[in-house]
Amino acid sequence: MAEAAPSTSSSIDPRTTVGTVSLTVSDLERSREFYERVVGLAPAGHGQLGAPERAFLELHGDPAAPPLNRRATGLFHFAILVPSRADLARSLHRIADARWPIDGASDHLVSEALYLSDPDGNGIEIYRDRPREQWPHRDGQLEMATIPLDLNALLAESSNGSETVPEGTTVGHVHLQVADLDEAERFYNGVLGFDITVRGYPGALFASAGGYHHHLGLNTWNSAGASPPPPESIGLRNFEVVLPDQATLDHTIERVRAAGIEGETVDGGSLVRDPSGNGVLLKVA
Repeated sequence: MAEAAPSTSSSIDPRTTVGTVSLTVSDLERSREFYERVVGLAPAGHGQLGAPERAFLELHGDPAAPPLNRRATGLFHFAILVPSRADLARSLHRIADARWPIDGASDHLVSEALYLSDPDGNGIEIYRDRPREQWPHRDGQLEMATIPLDLNALLAESSNGSETVPEGTTVGHVHLQVADLDEAERFYNGVLGFDITVRGYPGALFASAGGYHHHLGLNTWNSAGASPPPPESIGLRNFEVVLPDQATLDHTIERVRAAGIEGETVDGGSLVRDPSGNGVLLKVA
């Protein structure tokens, strides 16, 4: 079948998604055990984990890596999207059975979410989406909020946990710490073409492809004016922006080059860095 011609719109292709997240951790075996036992990810080869049918997390162990600096730019959290509210409840049961602390639990109107951190402090969100037709809008704009989530009501959705997340679990979005929101918007919206969906959070911005509530969160809550962490530090190495076909990838790379940004060829894709030094791997599904 012939590939579709890339869109001439300034927006990124609506079929674009977030793919694998790559992290540096200090102790690979400790992190693998955490992600399998507490988060429920299935092993899929050395350092790779995910849902039963596909990996979406890649861990690189380095005992000598500088520790995570939450005041630098980098990962705020990566977000694991489970298919249903019952699956989210099973995740909560699994975390509780492991006696692992949660950092928070929120109703965002468009979704419900649990927050925790891995042994190195990398932030994780596990969430489920409400049906898109239930997402609230105000004055023509998508509305999101942060309201405490009723954990007892969530637990009642399922009587126990499960050893692994179900098929269909993916990385729904990545939330980044950036140094400057205007610079980040010029890159993710102006160059890559993600549409801005929510501006209502002070110090934060949300963007997506195809009308999703967000594939990208960007904030300066801890990192305004900050520099990237030292090379090879604990934390985010890169995350994938997955485009639907080669023609669309080529078109996106052309836009990046036209903006004066040089990429590095990696695994058939192009690794570029945003103005805050966060690695973005552009590739085909």
